[in-house]
Amino acid sequence: MQLDLNLLAALDALLDEGSVAGAADRLHVTAPAMSRSLGRIRKTTGDQILVRTGRTMTPTPYAIAIRGQVHELLQQVRGVLAPSRELDLTTLERTFTLRWHDSLVALGGPSLLAEVRKQAPGVRLRFIAESSVDTPELRRGEVDLEANASRPTQSDVRGELLARTGHVVAVRQDHPLARAEGVTLAQYTEAEHITISRRGRFESALDGALAQLGHTRRVVASAPTEAAGLAFVRASDLLVTAPESTTRSAAADLGLTLLPLPFELPSAPVYLSWHQRYDSDPAHAWLRELARTALAESAC
Repeated sequence: MQLDLNLLAALDALLDEGSVAGAADRLHVTAPAMSRSLGRIRKTTGDQILVRTGRTMTPTPYAIAIRGQVHELLQQVRGVLAPSRELDLTTLERTFTLRWHDSLVALGGPSLLAEVRKQAPGVRLRFIAESSVDTPELRRGEVDLEANASRPTQSDVRGELLARTGHVVAVRQDHPLARAEGVTLAQYTEAEHITISRRGRFESALDGALAQLGHTRRVVASAPTEAAGLAFVRASDLLVTAPESTTRSAAADLGLTLLPLPFELPSAPVYLSWHQRYDSDPAHAWLRELARTALAESAC
């Protein structure tokens, strides 16, 4: 059976107004058009719906019985086809999944969670680790927001540049290089290094920049997270090169010394990414704004 949702609106108006003329005025159609709709409703339901008693029309027992159900169904249909864009944060209950770079979780996660808890107590945040390979969870709707240094390449994924930060060299506090005000290019290339790569790579754009200067460095290990890389540095003479904004706080906690990088390297970007399906989602837009603030402030 083919259903015409216009008949549902007509039926609701007829039952509420109790007349063809009243229902026609409500829906801004002519009385003959509403009469035709009533005829189709009668044919579909097998019931007269409204019967004439003198100069008025009286609903049938069936019409009286379904009046509330018809009105509720119409409201549900309108809610699906024209959803409300108003957001009540005090009653919002939703779980958002965020896949952020580990250093960004440590920097921006606490302030984001605190603000979410203050504004929307029913909202939960699930932070998950980055994968060692590119994964499609963002496009599949399994991840709501990503934050890292990668600009999205897919046309259906939005990417917003929030900040850029320079690089620094982190060494343990009593490292020989820590006694100087800076590290020279020769000292940098002669030292042993650890890289930070979730894919386990030993080389990065940094090595390309060194190669253009005619230099190479010796990488002896790689760590999957920034926190792990800094822990290695704390217990050895290794050097690690990382974005200054994400390293600053952790280095202070670990008692590490930060030194300026002795050559030019493009700044590290911070991108916030999401799938376009969430562009007009009020709750997602609210979370994106909070995430923008938390990440931009932490990456300064």
